[in-house]
Amino acid sequence: MDLTTTTLQLNTADGKMEAYEARPKDGGPRPAIIVIMEAFGVNKHIKDVTERIAREGYVAIAPDLYHREPERVVPYAELQKAVGIMNRLQDPKIMADVGAVISHLKSQNYVKPSALGVTGFCMGGRVTYLTAAHHNKDIKAAVSFYGGGIPMGNPSPLSRTGEINCPIHLFFGGKDPMIPQDHVAQVNKALTDNKRTFTMNVYPEAGHGFFCDERGSYHADSAKDAWEKFKSFFARHLK
Repeated sequence: MDLTTTTLQLNTADGKMEAYEARPKDGGPRPAIIVIMEAFGVNKHIKDVTERIAREGYVAIAPDLYHREPERVVPYAELQKAVGIMNRLQDPKIMADVGAVISHLKSQNYVKPSALGVTGFCMGGRVTYLTAAHHNKDIKAAVSFYGGGIPMGNPSPLSRTGEINCPIHLFFGGKDPMIPQDHVAQVNKALTDNKRTFTMNVYPEAGHGFFCDERGSYHADSAKDAWEKFKSFFARHLK
């Protein structure tokens, strides 16, 4: 499928925010999926994922949540630097940034405004959970990949579980050293207790970042299975 790719400049309260958008060249309006980056920024991997999603027939867009920072992409080898930048993010500003993306999508004639989804990886997995709660009037489906820190923050995304209205699918690695299995259990319990519509997959042999083929933690079998589940989930709820 031929794609159109563009780096947009979206308006936020703190200035312009870049967003990488990919969409099929023909047809529309189409459902749209917001792609939330890892702690390493909107790098080659995130752009590749955005294009993969677009080839499935969606408008896909990855906002640069580091737009307030001087350094916006960090190599995978520099984890501590990435964590340092990530820790400066503030949930209210992130939700405002995502709101700017939603407003952009809803104003485009090539987007079906009633069919918006969100997905994210690592840090973005946590933001995905929060987005499903905070932007619950607009987001119709959410997929979170190894979202670390969902029970953390004040308020935490976990504490807002009852606000999630859409179906949510969560992927975790059973050998993830960065996400305690206790956190995974807390997420499962909160979604269950609040009677949310959710699916959770914990891949026993996968670690953190298992979906990213540019990281040493890439786990091909888990990544392949998650991608198939990802495609069928969004097709069911957005198409």
